Amino acid sequence: MEVRPATSEDESFLYELYANTRLEEVTNWGWDERTIDGFLRMQWMAQRQSYQLQYPNLRQQLVLVQAQQAGRVLTCAAERALILVDISLLPEYRGQGIGTKLIQAVQQEAAERRQSVQLSVLHDNPAAKRLYERLGFKVTGDSDTRCQMEWHKE
Repeated sequence: MEVRPATSEDESFLYELYANTRLEEVTNWGWDERTIDGFLRMQWMAQRQSYQLQYPNLRQQLVLVQAQQAGRVLTCAAERALILVDISLLPEYRGQGIGTKLIQAVQQEAAERRQSVQLSVLHDNPAAKRLYERLGFKVTGDSDTRCQMEWHKE
């Protein structure tokens, strides 16, 4: 596995990755493929704009497994913490320890900076929350839809 900065040449893959993370949800709505694609493209653009506004130092990296595009990692260096904005992997790369290695790399970078790692996880993603807890993240806040978590080097 390797990670490299995402470029404009990766845009079509990044959209496909985003769409894949939402496909099960929107397929259940009974829309045709064209409507689904239009909706997902609109949502993808909104997410990108939102991230750019919320995280001015956003770093987008592509995850490669055996030279194949497998996912992305979004992080943002803030004053006191390294923020893990998002990790997304295609389904065929999940459950192989890749997400764990990516998170550990973020933790290592934060430790070198003498910072914590902060993240937010959706309540409807209990598998991700369990992974973060296994890697030492603690709950620091809660909302209706998300759980805030933080990791500090011990």
